[in-house]
Amino acid sequence: MKIGYARVSTGLQNLNLQEDRLNQYGCEKIFSDHISGSRSKRPGLDKAIEFARSGDTIVVWRLDRLGRNMADLITLVNEL
Repeated sequence: MKIGYARVSTGLQNLNLQEDRLNQYGCEKIFSDHISGSRSKRPGLDKAIEFARSGDTIVVWRLDRLGRNMADLITLVNEL
């Protein structure tokens, strides 16, 4: 199953573009956050990871939706 994750940093931004793309990529379930990428606690991402099962794929519109820099991404991957 493809699981989507979308994130925007501010309340002024919306998730429409990301969610549209994730739907086009075939995501069956989409989780999201309205929170800065620098914040370590992202409830939507946590829920996506908890929802995922062996063989599932978490899809993001752009890699920067998962982390602000390479160190953040490495930390996330190591936690998985």
